[in-house]
Amino acid sequence: MVLQVNNKKTLFNNCNLEQADFSKATLNEAIFSNCNLKNTAFNTTVLYKTDFTTAYNFVIDPENNAIKGAKFSKDGLFGLLTKYKISVS
Repeated sequence: MVLQVNNKKTLFNNCNLEQADFSKATLNEAIFSNCNLKNTAFNTTVLYKTDFTTAYNFVIDPENNAIKGAKFSKDGLFGLLTKYKISVS
């Protein structure tokens, strides 16, 4: 399912967004509150000031998406580093 959403400040609350496709979407200031993002695609997605602090199971490539000002928890850092195949403990 491709979701080319172009909305600011969208609230995704307690959602199971497994395998959603946000490629080329603009989600500035969106909030992914307690959302499961397993196998969700973020590809050339604009995520300025987007809040992922309580989201989980996401993988986002910081080099392929605009994430300036986005918020992540320490637990979510692995989802930003996956492509580098490094170990975080």
